Amino acid sequence: MTEPPGPIQHEEIEHRGAFFIERAGKRIAELRYSRTTPTLVIIDHTEVGKELAGQGVGRKLLDAAVAWARATGTKFMATCPYALAQFAKDPSIRDVQL
Repeated sequence: MTEPPGPIQHEEIEHRGAFFIERAGKRIAELRYSRTTPTLVIIDHTEVGKELAGQGVGRKLLDAAVAWARATGTKFMATCPYALAQFAKDPSIRDVQL
């Protein structure tokens, strides 16, 4: 049985932020963004470690980011190919896309 990936954490320091999962003090999955205004961030990178591949972890990170954006009135632009593909594929999350 596969071990659950762990809780999704969020941090923002100055103008950079991330939603991530850590295991043994190491980030094993991460969705990173840059803040451009108080209400706009750019998702620029999503990375999931090999040990979590194929488990939907990238989407879980994006879903956590979308929930945060809705709760805080934040909008997203995306330059990350993964995030762009998810926004194109799933209309239910486009309300947070600029």
